[in-house]
Amino acid sequence: MGMSFPNAEGNIDLIDLKVEMLSNPEGIDVQHPKLSWKISSSEKGTYQEAYQILVASSPELLSPGKADFWNSGKINSDANVNVKYQGGELDSDTKCYWKVKIWTNHGESEWSEVSYWSVGLLYYKDWKGRWIGFDRAFPWEEVSTFPTLGARCFRNEFGVKKEVKSATAYIIGLGLYELRINGQKVGDAVLAPSPTDYTENVKYNAYDVTNLIDSNRDNAVGVVLGNGRYFTMRQNYKPYKIKNFGFPKLLFHLVIRYADGSKEIIYSSDKWKGTADGPIRNNNEYDGEFYDANKEFPGWDQIGFDDGSWLQAEYVQEPRGDFEAQMNENMKVMQDVNPVTISKIENDRYILDMGQNMVGWVQMTVEGNKGDTVKLRFAESLEEDGELFMTNLRDAKVTDTYILKGADKETWAPKFTYHGFRYVEVSGFPGEPELSDFVGKMVYDDIETVGHFETSDKTINQIYQNAWWGIAGNYKGMPVDCPQRNERQPWLGDRAVGAHGENYVFDNSRLYKKWLEDIRLSQKADGSIPDVAPAYWRYYSDNMTWPGTYLMIAKMLFDHTGDSCVVKQHYPAMKKWLGYMADRYMDDEYILTKDSYGDWVVPPPSIEAGTGQNADVKRPSELISTAYYYHFMEMMSQFAGIIGKEDDVSAYQALKQKVGAAFQKKFYHEEGYYGENKMTDNLLPLAFGMVKEEDRQKVFDHIVETIEVKNNGHLSSGLIGTQWLMRTLTDFGRADLALKLASNRTYPSWGYMIENGATTIWELWHGNVAKATMNSQNHTMLLGDLLVWYYECLAGIKPGKDSPGFKTLLLAPEFVEGLDYVNASYESPYGVIGSYWRRKGKKIFWEVIVPVNTTAKVALPTSASKKIMMDGEALETGEMNVVLGSGKYEFVF
Repeated sequence: MGMSFPNAEGNIDLIDLKVEMLSNPEGIDVQHPKLSWKISSSEKGTYQEAYQILVASSPELLSPGKADFWNSGKINSDANVNVKYQGGELDSDTKCYWKVKIWTNHGESEWSEVSYWSVGLLYYKDWKGRWIGFDRAFPWEEVSTFPTLGARCFRNEFGVKKEVKSATAYIIGLGLYELRINGQKVGDAVLAPSPTDYTENVKYNAYDVTNLIDSNRDNAVGVVLGNGRYFTMRQNYKPYKIKNFGFPKLLFHLVIRYADGSKEIIYSSDKWKGTADGPIRNNNEYDGEFYDANKEFPGWDQIGFDDGSWLQAEYVQEPRGDFEAQMNENMKVMQDVNPVTISKIENDRYILDMGQNMVGWVQMTVEGNKGDTVKLRFAESLEEDGELFMTNLRDAKVTDTYILKGADKETWAPKFTYHGFRYVEVSGFPGEPELSDFVGKMVYDDIETVGHFETSDKTINQIYQNAWWGIAGNYKGMPVDCPQRNERQPWLGDRAVGAHGENYVFDNSRLYKKWLEDIRLSQKADGSIPDVAPAYWRYYSDNMTWPGTYLMIAKMLFDHTGDSCVVKQHYPAMKKWLGYMADRYMDDEYILTKDSYGDWVVPPPSIEAGTGQNADVKRPSELISTAYYYHFMEMMSQFAGIIGKEDDVSAYQALKQKVGAAFQKKFYHEEGYYGENKMTDNLLPLAFGMVKEEDRQKVFDHIVETIEVKNNGHLSSGLIGTQWLMRTLTDFGRADLALKLASNRTYPSWGYMIENGATTIWELWHGNVAKATMNSQNHTMLLGDLLVWYYECLAGIKPGKDSPGFKTLLLAPEFVEGLDYVNASYESPYGVIGSYWRRKGKKIFWEVIVPVNTTAKVALPTSASKKIMMDGEALETGEMNVVLGSGKYEFVF
């Protein structure tokens, strides 16, 4: 197994020039965005000494004497990530072109290729259009618990009498939209825009549509509006719990700039025409999409279409939320999945097996008579008799319906729904369906996979693949808990430590910055934070673990990106929440008395004990809530230090000491364990540094005894404990025991899921036998800190403690017995970090790669032989820590 390193040919080659915007609500709306660039070099130990940035209104002006927005001049600095634009104020609807050159210790680069960023509509008054829609149901529609509301279509024609230089379309289509110009879809996004609490903020998207606008002729724009989260999936159902926002609506603003310097704006108004009587008769995230091809109106998004039967668009009330540019990626069809089998089960019913639990939809090609009706019904698994297993989906109908128009061949896929599934029941298909008639479309946020991880252990590798499919599928403009049943909510507790591990796999920083803003905006005036954000479900249950994810993701983003704005922006809300919890729930002894869930979904002691049992059991724990308050005091003191609030640092440290003393007094037993001596009871104080030095080994020994003796080599932690399990074992010298837990294939374990057919991660350790009301087969919450352990312990890739964002990094793998090799890489903000070690006989060969403009502290094992070779030369005896600049290195010991 060889390691794949970046191309290092040539001296200095600027690669992947890109703009890293600030967190929302600034984003594309900000006057001073942050710029980043990456450097590759064939020379070891390359670091940047200076840079020069040019920013201009056109590529032609990008020269030192002409740059009209900013010429930084030569700046002596090693910064190439999060470099703030320091030029003049920028206007709305402005495109900014830029390039950079650098000076390094090995010479000067050429100018980079040109890149650009766009400034959106900075002010509310920049939007010239008005909101249009139909704020009512039509006779063929029904607003009920299970609503049937079709898509709304709107169109407009406009004349262009000059040569077009550029055109930018701005759109807010709620709940979901598809934008079309002159018969073509704009962009490749699906299920756009990202969902929010629309009473707080709404996202707009911007598109460069220059190539779609025809000069000197008439043009047409069309928009299809789906329901999304705006028109809630369950109407008039538990209104005390579930928010509803209204009927779909549209705001559109198209800026056309002409070659003669003039500009024109095309915008939504009551001059547009609209209809709800189109082919999409119903669309719903839970229940699927109903499409009648006989209701199509060909050419509706082109000029010359007869819209005489359409209605005048109506002005409607705008949503309450502020307009914001969407800086996280939209969803997209990211890959095709071909089904592996199709089996007839009865008459015209067939079961399609995709071979993989996936998220998205199925595209179908069918030929038949007008009026033939095909239904596609989705599920994650099958009953013993081969029928779909539907019980765990609750009341989600998960059915797509297509009525044929009788064309030769008809190819169709839905626009405004998605499903979590492996199996599809096909009914009503004319003739004998074949595998080639169907293709799965995997849909998630358009983010790059930036991590690679592989070992000699097949179970560990399959768990990693299962995790990839589960994490990706649950990225839906926010991280949701599951993609299949009538829930699909952004539960905070599911992603606390999980987001840390995910960031080694996916370039998800923009998604999680957006989610932090969702959490901040969900905070009540009194300081409380919900368990679900955006708060589509009003769950303000008050506990430390679920809302505390807010702090943990902020820390992950700072550590992994180096952007202190994340901390600065959210610090006031985090401080307010912690004050709220202390005021309401901290007793006179400094114990935090309120918890809601405890160690959620602890595995039953055996499969037999868990068979048929309901897992939705809350076990509140003052030990957990108090330990987390202590942990958050330490985190807040770090945050306060980052943003220069020294008085707060002292206050948090003082309160932390009081909470720690109270915790020790109430929960510690002289026998060397905490609480009830459960795994999580002992894990948390060890992981959070709450245990006295003289007691640490005793407490850890109880954890080992629980795993090895009581559990016969297995874990017994739920959602909370598993977030700290693997790293704590490793930190105390038992990476071997962590490896056993990671590679087990008996209950309870991640491998047990695989042994029972899982291709994603289950919601429950005993998900194959639990009561069906709560046993999603595609959750990520039980990953805990497993992915963190993969990258930071087995591969040994960590950000350095002395600077965030991987400007410095630590390479310190656990060369654990039982693995023959570990091969990992991670695309950091500075470039690829690589770690590949393999065992040959008694020797270990370890290759590492360090990105340009960073340094790495390489920790060599103290147990290694006296002779350690680096690139063929012996290191001095006892040299266990080596500091390296950029490049590729090999160690042998």
